[in-house]
Amino acid sequence: MKTIEKTLPILARILIALIFVLSGASKIASFDGTVGYIASKGLPLASIAAVMAIIVELGGGLMLVFAYRARLAAFLLAGFTVVAAFIFHNFWAMPADEMQNQMIHFMKNLALAGGLLMVVVHGASAKAE
Repeated sequence: MKTIEKTLPILARILIALIFVLSGASKIASFDGTVGYIASKGLPLASIAAVMAIIVELGGGLMLVFAYRARLAAFLLAGFTVVAAFIFHNFWAMPADEMQNQMIHFMKNLALAGGLLMVVVHGASAKAE
């Protein structure tokens, strides 16, 4: 197997996981702000939702980086990301001055979910053909 086929899947997993690991760590660092933001979207039990988000993002991201049950981690992160897109980046309900920014975040979440689904299908590393 060529070097690029061995290293690119690792790099891809790290790049995809980075946003989740950093986001999970950020939620820990500003937990009260995270709870407030979740509550502002009308979700019940915002503290519990924040803890669950941290577990999914940080745990799933690290699982993806280290290729530990990467398909499961990618599947859970993909689902989380799509749900988050619809709840937190609902651009269609935003004022005109926020609409484009939220649409970009919404589309970013969908693109991340697509990349994660590739991990679900193909696994954590390249396979010999």
